[in-house]
Order: sequence, then structure tokens, then C-alpha cells
Amino acid sequence: MSAFENWQWVPQAQSIAREAGALLRDFYAKGVATEYKGDVDLVTIADRTSEKLIRTRLFEAFPEHGIYGEEGTRERLESEYRWYIDPLDGTTNFAHSHPQFCVSMGLEHRPAGTPEGADGQLVAAIIYDPLRDELYAAERGRGAQLNGKPMQVSKIPVLAESISATGFPSRKRHESPNVHFYQEFTLRSHGVRRAGSAALDLAYVAAGRLDGFWEFNLNPWDTAAGMLLVEEAGGKVTDFSGQHYKLDSREVLASNGLIHGELLALFDALFAGRDLTPIPTPAEFARLRAERETKK
Repeated sequence: MSAFENWQWVPQAQSIAREAGALLRDFYAKGVATEYKGDVDLVTIADRTSEKLIRTRLFEAFPEHGIYGEEGTRERLESEYRWYIDPLDGTTNFAHSHPQFCVSMGLEHRPAGTPEGADGQLVAAIIYDPLRDELYAAERGRGAQLNGKPMQVSKIPVLAESISATGFPSRKRHESPNVHFYQEFTLRSHGVRRAGSAALDLAYVAAGRLDGFWEFNLNPWDTAAGMLLVEEAGGKVTDFSGQHYKLDSREVLASNGLIHGELLALFDALFAGRDLTPIPTPAEFARLRAERETKK
């Protein structure tokens, strides 16, 4: 049986993602010039060429669907189905030859009567890492896969034993509060990674490579695919208050579900300016871990 037997959208869409990824690999090998869109955001010919290719292929495969792309594609947005496309997530990495970037494609179902500005339901997701040749895919109710094999979130039970990821904005870095969150999460866990691709970070949560991820001020094309991957792999995605994540939310918190309560509590305390629980000493950490083991 094929990896996507009876799947509706992923079989065709994953081929498009792979084609776009091959194009990115070629650009990456040759090197590309960069330019700025705005004050600090980088963009390359690879971003634009990849989005053009994806747009063309999606309209060939799904002529009734709409597309909302990072590099400006806004077509048929009144359609019942809408693709959120990041043709190159991790452009700054790509421009600096840092090998952490991907193609991200998330499909939203918006039935007739869905109010303007309200979310539909995410029904398909593809994230493709062309350098590692890793394809993450999900469809609503069918689970999530990595290169054709089922994937699940991690079983890490507590924040203190977890590893998470986050990102920092390219715009208004000096105004971002995230460095304070980064410090506290780092001190209270096995560490925090900052790899530069939100889509891949979410895919890693889904695959159990990370236990949590948070970031401020992302866009729908950054999170649509990754959000569904995490949910279909058994994880949880909310905003920082624990409410269901929306595509236009300016904050996203994803986890394996097991540590989500601790993450929310830490966000709540940091936002409120309350004193935080003291960080356990190594001896206290060992005692707490031993107590958890005896309860199993």
C-alpha cells in the first residue's frame, strides 16, 4: 500500500513541494543574490521562483483552489479551499548558506458561509526539507507521516526534561520581549534551539525531535502546515493563553501536549510579572525525577 493510500490532497501536493524543493536545492548550490523587502527582511530570486512554480502547479492540480503566498500571490481567495504557501521558509538561513530551510504548504477548507476573517479548518499539510529529503505530511483525521512512516510527538512528561525551539523577529528586534522568555525557558529545560525556520520547528515537534515551540508575530503561511502536523501527530497548538490557535494570531505555542500546561503557566507568570518558581538545583532535579520514576 502506498504511503498516502486514500489521501485526498497530499499525493499531488507533495509532488509539487518536492519539485519546488529541487529548485531550491539548485539555487542553494549555485548561490543567489539577496535583496531587502522592507528594512530588514531578506528575499531572493529563489523565494519568488519557487512561489511561481508552486502557484502554477497548484492551479494545474486544483484549479478551483485559492492561494495565499508569502511573496505576494493572492488569488481566488473566495474559493472553498485555500492554500497557505511559504515557498522558502528560512530565507535568511538560505541567503547565508545555512542548511535549514523548507517549502511549506497548508490547505484550509472554507465552506460556504464561513465569515470573512474567520478560520476554516486546516485539512492538509506538507513541509519539505530539500537538503535532508524529508517530507512531512498530514491530512485531517489521517495522522501525520515523515517520509511515508507514521510520526508522533514525544513522550517527554515535564518541562525540565524537554527541549524546545523559538525564533526572533527580523523586524523591530529591539522591541521583542522574546529574549526574556528565551532565558527563562532555557534555564528551566534541557535547552532552547533557534534554528531559523518556524515551519521546520513545528514539523520537528510533530516528529518528536522537539517537545515544544513558541514564537511571536508569525504569519499564516509560517504556521498553517505545521499546526496540522502537530495536531495530527498527537500534539497541541494554542496561543499563549491556551486558546485555540488561529491563523491570524500573533503568537503560537505548540507542544507534545504533556508539557503544555507548564508552558502556559510559565507564560502566564512572565506576562503578569509574578515571581517564578525557583529553578531546581541538580540534587532537587534528581529527586523529582526519581519520584516520577517510582510512580510509573
